[in-house]
Amino acid sequence: MSIPLEVTRLSDSTIQLRQPKAAHWEAPFLFLLFGTERALLLDTGASADAEHLPLRETVDALIDEWLRTHPRPDYELVVAHTHAHGDHIAADGQFAGRPRTTVVGTTIDEVIAFFGFDGWPAHPVQLQLGDRDIDAIPGPGHEPSAVVFFDRETGILFTGDTICPGRLYIRDRAAFRATIDRLVAFRDTGAPRVTVLLGSHVEMSTTPGADYPAGTVDQPDELPLDLPPTVLDEVRQALDDEIDPSGNVVRDRFILSYKD
Repeated sequence: MSIPLEVTRLSDSTIQLRQPKAAHWEAPFLFLLFGTERALLLDTGASADAEHLPLRETVDALIDEWLRTHPRPDYELVVAHTHAHGDHIAADGQFAGRPRTTVVGTTIDEVIAFFGFDGWPAHPVQLQLGDRDIDAIPGPGHEPSAVVFFDRETGILFTGDTICPGRLYIRDRAAFRATIDRLVAFRDTGAPRVTVLLGSHVEMSTTPGADYPAGTVDQPDELPLDLPPTVLDEVRQALDDEIDPSGNVVRDRFILSYKD
C-alpha cells in the first residue's frame, strides 16, 4: 500500500516532507530546496520501497510544479544527506538512473569530494543552486560523514540528527563538541543570520524532558520540529553537565545520549 508523504510548504521554494509514522516509526523529515539551476533534496528517508513510500514520485511532481512557473531546460537534482544512517538514505535507490540527477555518496571521502571540503571538518563550503547559496558545514559526532546545511535564502539551519527535538545520540564526544562549537561560531559570525533550526526527527513530547520511546508510532503531543538558534547554546552547555547513570543529559527539548 502506498503511503503519501506529508508535504508542507515553508516558502515558495522550500518544501518540508515527512515520512508518516504509518510508513516507518522513525518518521524522518526531508527537505527539498529549489534554485534556478537545480534542486537539492536533503535525505531520502527510512523506506526503500517506492510502492510503500513514493518519494521519487512525490519529488518529481513537486519539481514539475516548480518548473511550470520557473521553466528551465535540463533542470538538475542533487540528492544529499545530513548523514549516512539508514533512516536517512534508504530511498536513494529510487533516484538511480533519474536523468540529470546526482546522488551524493555517504562515505567521508565521497562527501568531501562532492562538496569540495578543504581541511575536513574544519571549514564550511558553499553549494550553489543557481540563485540560491547553501552552506555545507561539517557535522561529525553523531555520524562521521554528517553535514549541516544552511540556507541563506530562508535562514534555516538544517541540522539532521545533530540537533532536533529528540535524543541526540553522541558517538564521538570530541567530534560532536567540535561540531557544536563550529555551529555556534557560524551562527554568531554568519550573514545572513540563522533564524531557525530544523532537524530530522521529533521525539520529545510537550512535557519538558519527556521523550517518546523508540518505536512509538503515535505521538499526539509531540513538540514542534523548529528550534530557536539559542538551542545551540543549550546543547553546548549540556555537554559540560553531569551525565546520569543511563548515559543521558536530559533537557526540556532534547536529550544528550552518549553512545561512544
